Amino acid sequence: MSMELFDRQKDAVGQGERTILVHIELTSISQSPDSVNEFKQLAVSSGLNIIETVLVKRSFTKAQFFIGTGKVDELALSVSDNEIELVIFSHQLSPSQERNLEKALKCQVMDRTGLILDIFALRASSFEGKLQVELAQLKHLSTRLVRGWTHLERQKGGIGLRGPGETQLETDKRLVSIRIKNINKRLAKVHKQHDLGRKSRVKNQLPMISLAGYTNAGKSTLFNLLTNAEVYADDKLFATLDSTIRRVMLPASGEAVIADTVGFIQDLPHELVEAFKSTLEETRQANVLLHIVDASDPNNRDKIDQVEDIIEQIGAQKIPRILVMNKIDGLVNFKPRIDKDSEGNISRVWLSAETGEGVDLLYEALSESLSGMMTSARIKLDVQSAYIRSEIHKVGFIKKEIMNEFGQWLLEINVTSHYLERLLDKQGVSLLWKQKSQQSQTA
Repeated sequence: MSMELFDRQKDAVGQGERTILVHIELTSISQSPDSVNEFKQLAVSSGLNIIETVLVKRSFTKAQFFIGTGKVDELALSVSDNEIELVIFSHQLSPSQERNLEKALKCQVMDRTGLILDIFALRASSFEGKLQVELAQLKHLSTRLVRGWTHLERQKGGIGLRGPGETQLETDKRLVSIRIKNINKRLAKVHKQHDLGRKSRVKNQLPMISLAGYTNAGKSTLFNLLTNAEVYADDKLFATLDSTIRRVMLPASGEAVIADTVGFIQDLPHELVEAFKSTLEETRQANVLLHIVDASDPNNRDKIDQVEDIIEQIGAQKIPRILVMNKIDGLVNFKPRIDKDSEGNISRVWLSAETGEGVDLLYEALSESLSGMMTSARIKLDVQSAYIRSEIHKVGFIKKEIMNEFGQWLLEINVTSHYLERLLDKQGVSLLWKQKSQQSQTA
């Protein structure tokens, strides 16, 4: 006999469709203690009017409804009494389970995957982002086309759409298949443009820094702080979907490229991981990966593991990375600091992107991580070019500087190869010697 507990929580009334959330805890599967709140936040992010949250604990699932028939009857009563339009389950439902529940509850039923896809559809703003979301939605829909067409599954002909003897269901599947092919073609063109941009960055030897992390960890806020950009940032799940890339001048490291990517979440739907592989390609191509973590979140250890799993899924596990423990302003009497591993390498940086406290330590960590891409050189600045010293101080590291008897500055600097080339194009700057980084020599 299955163990099943049933609990109800009234929720604040908001805007949108009147919704009941059904959070299912399977005793055979370990879940994050924060999974209920995260499920509610997802629904809130979608703009739904959450009337009630039902908590169900089961030892195993049922093939017909996922939950027991008794609980389905209780849900049906609540749906009727509260004029519910939508019921969302926290676990992925099979197409038949979704169909059976809709018949029993007499309202629309959606699972967690469908909810996340809906949020992505609301938030995507770029052309590529919209195509990626639509592709994920269509792939998800293609497994659920049976719903709504059961009354049309007899053989029917059609003008313009159906061939002789083709069912409505077959027509639908064919149209979805055609649309998926068209989207893939359009995405291929966008991906080609992205590849050209990546090749250009590699050619210019620009260091690539990618931000990754659990959704709502503060990636976009940190991105805005580092780049002075105005990327949309908000305290909600999946506030940012579209990948954003900016050039930035980093103290002691010079010019670099920073990419802000889509946030991850527990059990991110496979359709989305596949659809956003191009966006996540920025993560795979990075020289340094900054894994942003909400330091004030008591469940951040579980979320770190979730992000690490997805990083491995996209093949970026070998990229050097630094844990950026963000939001220390939410901790009591906590000061910014750098943690190092047993080999003396920087492993964590504690900071607050909201206040800017500790960002200097992050610059220090990036400088150390990108040191393999740096070039040591000695240059000479003519008298009329002495102003360039202040620029180099901002974007690179000056090891030594002296003025000779002619008023010229002799500088020993450590900058990226790309910045050094740009520097030598300036009038009044000449190269005395340079030494490639150890990484470049090895290559």
